[in-house]
Amino acid sequence: MKFASTRLIASDINSMVAFYELVTGCRADWLAPVFAEIVTPGASLAIGSAETVALLSEGSSEPGANRTAILEFMVSDVDAEFARLKDRVTVVHAPKDLPWGNRTVQFSDPEGTRVALYTPVTDAARRRFAGR
Repeated sequence: MKFASTRLIASDINSMVAFYELVTGCRADWLAPVFAEIVTPGASLAIGSAETVALLSEGSSEPGANRTAILEFMVSDVDAEFARLKDRVTVVHAPKDLPWGNRTVQFSDPEGTRVALYTPVTDAARRRFAGR
């Protein structure tokens, strides 16, 4: 099995797609007016409008209701990414080092989902992520 994608449901798909294009530096592929996908080297981020929920199972998802997940993107220099984004997004916390060897920063997307960018900074963390 290969983890391939995370899908977010958005009440304002245009602002969500613009946010993730800014953060990732990747252009979205609009597969339908209500569905876009941003393909990164590790996985895809799919963004569907609230209207897409009815196509799957009515009431099964709700925009802006997530408070359990943090989307994480590994970057080569978290401090440089923070400098690039800090005035254009909602900052949750500035760069800081975590006990498991990553340096991280967090933002909120337009619907409130937390987005973390991180860089492995210890030898153990670098080994853990080698080849990913």
